[in-house]
Amino acid sequence: MDRLQFEVPVRITTAPGLPVEEIYSVEQALDFLQSWPVRRQGPVYQAAFNACFGATVDLVETEEACRAFMVFCRVSRLLARDMMVPGKRSGEARRLRA
Repeated sequence: MDRLQFEVPVRITTAPGLPVEEIYSVEQALDFLQSWPVRRQGPVYQAAFNACFGATVDLVETEEACRAFMVFCRVSRLLARDMMVPGKRSGEARRLRA
């Protein structure tokens, strides 16, 4: 498995009625973040961008970057309603609420 691939893809929807997209890796997350409108970039965006960029240069763990990207998506109301993420203990899954 690619070291920058997320354990669980991040499921997002950019607008009501549009299909759900899946972000599978740090590179895809960075591509998405780089296309985000400048006027909507705030501290949560910057944290996600920094974490994803840091993962590309081995300063941040891939799953930490994934969590930062998921937080950005949740705060920005992009996270798909059915998004499941692994729990911290023994791989249990829990649903993130937007």
